[in-house]
Amino acid sequence: MPKTDFKKELDSYRADFHKFRIVQVPALQYLMIDGHGDPNTSPEFADAIAALYPGAYGLKFASKRQLGRDYVVMPLEGLWWADDIRSFTSARDKATWNWTLMIMVPAWITREMFVAAVTRIAAGDPPASLDRLRLETLEEGTCVQTLHIGSYDDEADVLDRMHHQFIPAHGLRMVKKHHEIYFSDFRKVAPDKLRTVLRHPVEPD
Repeated sequence: MPKTDFKKELDSYRADFHKFRIVQVPALQYLMIDGHGDPNTSPEFADAIAALYPGAYGLKFASKRQLGRDYVVMPLEGLWWADDIRSFTSARDKATWNWTLMIMVPAWITREMFVAAVTRIAAGDPPASLDRLRLETLEEGTCVQTLHIGSYDDEADVLDRMHHQFIPAHGLRMVKKHHEIYFSDFRKVAPDKLRTVLRHPVEPD
């Protein structure tokens, strides 16, 4: 059975190290969980991850079993926002951050499949945040993105250049929420080797 890898199929999952480019991101379907607070210390953040992965793998196995369609489970992603955008660049006040953790799933995954997968997980030893898991489509459209290699705490300078140089220089302004795609598992990879796509939706200024 062929296995689809959307990281290779979708242009929106491609980025070069610290080179900004404008991309068109199609509407994509995700498993999502919302939360608030510092991702380094918040139990809510860890609980969200613990619910997302069983859901993602449950849907992968259901797709293979029921539809004969197999795919690579996608990386963890996050939407981030705060009342003051400077909390992501100069201040880095993580306690004020809001977030939505996500894992993309194929468009052929139906709501019925999602409900059945959650029901199966709940029948065992369910994660604490399973009841907060949802299936939703995200439409971002035109975005600016780049690849960052290194610690999450070293993103500030790159984001500052994205926000205050590249985006306005191209007659654009930021809309919606900051988006990150985590190609590396932060639990297993050294901070200086983490690979993260940094993205922000934009529109003409």
